[in-house]
Amino acid sequence: MKKLILSAIAVSLLSITTASAQTEKEDLSNDYSKWQIRLRGLAVVPDENASIGTIGGNTSISSTFIPELDFTYFFTKNFAAELILGTSKHDVSTTGSDISAVGGPTKANVDLGSVRLLPPTLTFQYHFYPLADKDFKPYVGAGINYTIFYDVKPENTVKGVEYDNALGYAFQLGFDYMINDKFFFNMDAKKLFLNTDVKVDASNLAAGLSIPADVDIDPWLLGFGFGMKF
Repeated sequence: MKKLILSAIAVSLLSITTASAQTEKEDLSNDYSKWQIRLRGLAVVPDENASIGTIGGNTSISSTFIPELDFTYFFTKNFAAELILGTSKHDVSTTGSDISAVGGPTKANVDLGSVRLLPPTLTFQYHFYPLADKDFKPYVGAGINYTIFYDVKPENTVKGVEYDNALGYAFQLGFDYMINDKFFFNMDAKKLFLNTDVKVDASNLAAGLSIPADVDIDPWLLGFGFGMKF
């Protein structure tokens, strides 16, 4: 009987130890915050190229620096989705265009004014934890982008410019570094692959003159800032 009682106690202790270990494992697997928010300074650097009808040449799109807000939701400790929100303003011109038909040179830069872009971008990320203290957290991501063109100001050179809103895709690389249990520093680089059809109304230069263009904007988004998890 004594041996039976000791055996029962041993089995009970083993069961308790196993249950405790399983609970601890589950607690560790859920040891993460589901939400993060970041405020970053963002350099928007177009890597532009264009095919321009009628007058030929290429395009030039200015770089700019803007504030950007993003939200990240973690499905697990490693897998997350990030949505970025920001808007940028760019000056646009053609380069090396032949405008001799309207009395200009054969290689000219034509000022097309400015345009604002609203490019909400959703990426799905995988986060790594290479260090034991988990303070340094690099990640990679890929996703989609939809860019809205608005507030088009053609200035005085041409009568008007139309940009088609466009769907593109994005790749991402970055890292978070924890300052304390709640706040962290972030650096992030994204490459957007973005193409838009453009129509320039130059009827003020020659009757009925419309200039089509197929434009790759393909900007780099280079950001740094701070975030908070909750």
